Amino acid sequence: MLNRSDQPRILEPEQLAVQRPERIKLPNGVPLSVLNAGDNEVTRIDLLMAGGRWQQKQPLQALFTNRMLREGTRRYDAARIAEKLDYYGAWLELSSASEYAYVTLYSLNKYLPQTLDILESIVKEPVFPEKELGVIVDNNIQQFLVNSSKVDFLAHRGLVKALYGGQHPGGRLVQEEDYRRITPAVLREFYDRYYHSNNCSIYLSGKVTDDCIRRIESLFGCEAFGTDFRKPEKTEFHPVTTSGKRIFIERPDALQSAVRMGMLSLDRNHPDYLKARVLVTLFGGYFGSRLMSNIREDKGYTYGISAAIMPYPGQGVLAVSAEAANEFVEPLIGEVYHEIDRLQNELASDGELSMVKNYMLGDMCRSYESAFSLADAWIFVQVSGLQDTYFAEALDAVKEVTPQEIRELAGRHLCKEKLKEIVCGKKMS
Repeated sequence: MLNRSDQPRILEPEQLAVQRPERIKLPNGVPLSVLNAGDNEVTRIDLLMAGGRWQQKQPLQALFTNRMLREGTRRYDAARIAEKLDYYGAWLELSSASEYAYVTLYSLNKYLPQTLDILESIVKEPVFPEKELGVIVDNNIQQFLVNSSKVDFLAHRGLVKALYGGQHPGGRLVQEEDYRRITPAVLREFYDRYYHSNNCSIYLSGKVTDDCIRRIESLFGCEAFGTDFRKPEKTEFHPVTTSGKRIFIERPDALQSAVRMGMLSLDRNHPDYLKARVLVTLFGGYFGSRLMSNIREDKGYTYGISAAIMPYPGQGVLAVSAEAANEFVEPLIGEVYHEIDRLQNELASDGELSMVKNYMLGDMCRSYESAFSLADAWIFVQVSGLQDTYFAEALDAVKEVTPQEIRELAGRHLCKEKLKEIVCGKKMS
């Protein structure tokens, strides 16, 4: 008779079958990566431009340059762009990060000629109209003011400022007046410097047809486009970490406090990084983690608490994040240190480590099962400066890490003395 108290054995994947892109160099030198996968007649086009917050001359320059691409071109105004995208069932995403800007278009294959026409126009001939810019800046200021009243927003700002310092792009905090310094000329300067064919790479994913590749080559791969063909400069920034341990940000009207504890940590190229991911997941990276089990489930100090390594160029940030009632802030912080002590002094059980590994392996498998998630994965490899062997190495690291290594990694990379404590909320009397 079947014993339903016995859990089925979870089989570990022997290898991670991550489809490699077909890589093509277009006639004008633009690298094209093609991930032909999926059954739906949809193609995603990603254009990456090297240049982001780390390269901008003033705050918000990179963000608004990217955001304004859809607000008007020499051929189409903002309303026409939105109308055409809606009519053809397309979706446009614009985003800017530390060192890259992204233009992403999802299009039905049967309407590719029409949607690519719009994509070409917004990439090659934006006009940064002053009226539309004013509206968007005003909306962003209002959102900034709303966020500035939230304890989690303020605590995060306090943490990165404390770790990086105000002169480092990771710690230079945006202020309201920075929005008012954004003009069409400021955006044009950034656009001219970084949006060009010598600074561009393209990814195609989904059900990619030969016709789509030909059209991409015709629009973006035959002739050089842009005005400045220099590569971005690689500037090294050095963090200037504050000396204090605890920073309190008062919000008298706060219903609860936000807690952020963090320190400068590993970047993705560090030899310990892949196995340290297992450590951080065990510590606070999923619902069954030690921080969640202790501080949420057992103590009831918070509804949720997490730990993660936030990737920044150079040194990333290991951060613990939680919100709690004021009276629980101190005991919550104390339990975080208690869990660090346990990781540094005790061996994790084989059963606990096996559960963490199964969670991470399952998450990895889910992350590479669709065409668009594959594109995300390979874009991540490119912008992080990693090798094509990253996925196999990540799989091996998760499968092979031992309880002894977890303890050693905790000793090297979970330093209680370096953890900054940022508390934002109502001052306790």
